[in-house]
Amino acid sequence: MRVPKEMETELCHMLVDCCCQQRTYERFYGLLCERFCRLRKEYQATFEKIACDTYATIHRFDITKLRNMARLVSHLLFTDAISWTIFTDVKLTENDTTSSGRIYLKYIFQELCESMGLAKLYERTSDPTLQTAFAGLFPRDNPQNTRFAINFFTLTGLGGLTLDLRKFLEKGMKKKKQDSVDESPPSSSSSSDSSDDSSDSDDDSDSDDDSDDS
Repeated sequence: MRVPKEMETELCHMLVDCCCQQRTYERFYGLLCERFCRLRKEYQATFEKIACDTYATIHRFDITKLRNMARLVSHLLFTDAISWTIFTDVKLTENDTTSSGRIYLKYIFQELCESMGLAKLYERTSDPTLQTAFAGLFPRDNPQNTRFAINFFTLTGLGGLTLDLRKFLEKGMKKKKQDSVDESPPSSSSSSDSSDDSSDSDDDSDSDDDSDDS
């Protein structure tokens, strides 16, 4: 199929739009987009850009279009037709996501889990070479964001993806607790010293009284 170079981007957008406009997701469009991605790097780059741009404007999609787009992106990721780096700019925090964005991510990862299985999906999200891409989805910048991500994936039925996050959070809490203990004043020791001083004072007083009596 010969497509004029200036029409390549338009073709990719047309395929995505056709997929999204269907009443239910048609796997045909996923296979077709996958095929184009494998034909030329330019097509792959265009579909990756569409996936990134879609997340930024997902709040404008109705639920049917949103679901179809999520399944299309999931198919392209599962088949490695596009790079997982499309998640690089996604920040899964309460302040950086919308309800539509969270629903979109939920559909994508549920589809990925169904296609790959939870174990393989966990391996992919734990891949050392992709940690930059997943840093925003599995945040470790502060405990609040970490808990938010853990709750999101757990409520989505994908709590198995948060094993590393849970360990990180638990380790951080233990360290914070230990630091708090180290910084606290030795109250028990001071109390003991005070008690000893008081006892010595009482003994001295008793000795003085005995001396006066004699």
